[in-house]
Amino acid sequence: MTAHEESPFRAEVAQWMAANLAGEFACLKHRGGPGDEDAFPELRKAWERRLAEGDWTGLGWPRAHGGRELPVMHQVIFHEEYARAGGPGRMGHIGEGLIGPTLIAFGTEDQKARLLPGIRNGTTFWCQGYSEPGAGSDLANVRTRAVCDAASGDWLVSGQKVWTSLAHDSDWIFVLARCEPGSRGSKGLIFLMLPLDQPGIEIRPIRQMGGGAEFNEVFFDGARAAAADVLGEPGDGWRIAMALLGFERGISTLGQQMQFTHELEWVAKAARDNGSSRDALVRQRIARAWAGLRVMRANALRMLAGAAQAGQDGEDVDMALQREALIYKYYWSNWHRDLGQLALDVLGPLANVLDAGDTRRTRLQQMALFSRADTIYAGTNEIQLNIIASRGLGMPREARGQS
Repeated sequence: MTAHEESPFRAEVAQWMAANLAGEFACLKHRGGPGDEDAFPELRKAWERRLAEGDWTGLGWPRAHGGRELPVMHQVIFHEEYARAGGPGRMGHIGEGLIGPTLIAFGTEDQKARLLPGIRNGTTFWCQGYSEPGAGSDLANVRTRAVCDAASGDWLVSGQKVWTSLAHDSDWIFVLARCEPGSRGSKGLIFLMLPLDQPGIEIRPIRQMGGGAEFNEVFFDGARAAAADVLGEPGDGWRIAMALLGFERGISTLGQQMQFTHELEWVAKAARDNGSSRDALVRQRIARAWAGLRVMRANALRMLAGAAQAGQDGEDVDMALQREALIYKYYWSNWHRDLGQLALDVLGPLANVLDAGDTRRTRLQQMALFSRADTIYAGTNEIQLNIIASRGLGMPREARGQS
């Protein structure tokens, strides 16, 4: 897409955001991101419906499933302008960005007809049931069990998931569970979709040090997943789960980077206001953070271009296996953790003082606290380096002891 073609669409997005992120939605600007996801949940759900009414959901989805089939660069522009305008964290992200594309790729016609419209219209919200207690970042160490009810063909789920974002505000959850007794690792898994409002499911909030409770523990005690809500085949859960994680490293990463840009601007302004920018080392760290953002954007565009080319060549597009995608989580999480530390250093002694009236300081404190978790959740640094080594560089897998 040429710059001339890009400009009208970019202006269209910016104008729509300016007109709609106002009035009752004005308080949502820059709210609802990581560490702040429990802010204004009902209003953010209403915002999802407003986005859908404006035809700003399902941008890359096929038209047959209610999408717009926009080219990659148009989708990139939307995410950038959305974040530039201060668009709130998306309550529908897990649905639209993760399970929606996975349903389109692997779902039955019945599943697509039943489940995609609610996601597209901003009326049905999803959460992700992957992590489990004691499993660390080892996603394949699944202990949650699914047993088939011979009478109905449904699956009865027992176990526990943890760190489940927005489970308390969601309608459905997708779960990776073990369906073959005696199986280990990535073998014998099933990918299930369950409504949360049913007997046998209990959701408990996890209170964070910053005061929020966007994460939850989810307990399953014979919860029921209908036979029609198995995505893929029993035993094929790992392949579905990995494909879904590939979608997670998609176009929305550009919006994430725009939010990072806002945070860096807040840090730089705080440094100018309190005089710490006179310190040459602080200026150098801010400059390095800015350069890191440019590197991050270049790699994201390279990653998206590779996926688009693979699609044009008729190849199976699995972004989780692209080298450019493999390094992304490791890079951004370390960059963001360092930005959090820089924010605290710029604030100086006031970083340790809570003042609800100083919204800028509170915002930087919250960002710094939450960024400490970035290198742990969704795969620790150590796990990410192992993935890069084995999948990206073809090195031997790390030796594991017998258990």
